[in-house]
Amino acid sequence: MAYAITISLASRRLQLSHSGRVVMTCPVGIGKKGTPTPTGNFRIVNIMPHPGGPYGAIWMGLNRPTYGIHGTDNPASIGGMVSKGCIRLHNSDVVAIARVIPIGTPVTITAH
Repeated sequence: MAYAITISLASRRLQLSHSGRVVMTCPVGIGKKGTPTPTGNFRIVNIMPHPGGPYGAIWMGLNRPTYGIHGTDNPASIGGMVSKGCIRLHNSDVVAIARVIPIGTPVTITAH
C-alpha cells in the first residue's frame, strides 16, 4: 500500500511504484551541469497546487530545502538538463502523481 518514487538521472525517467509494483513511468527534466540534481534518498514534505512562476501545476517539495519535483510552464524542457536541480515533469504527470501520494512518500534519485 506504500508509494515510492525513483528517479534515474541517466535515463531522465521517474517511476512511481505502489507496494513494489511500477504503476507509472514518465520523462523528466533534470539539473544543468552547474546546478545538478542531488542524488540520494529523500521524502516529499509538502505538496502545493498552483505554486506560481515556472513551477507548473504542482510543487512537491523534498526534505532537502529548495529542491522539489514540479510541473513546468515549458513542456519542451522535459527530457533535458535544464533546471537548477529540481525535477521537472509534464503538468499532467505531476498532477497524476500528486493525487495519489501522501506527504512522506520516499523519493530515491540515482545517477544511473
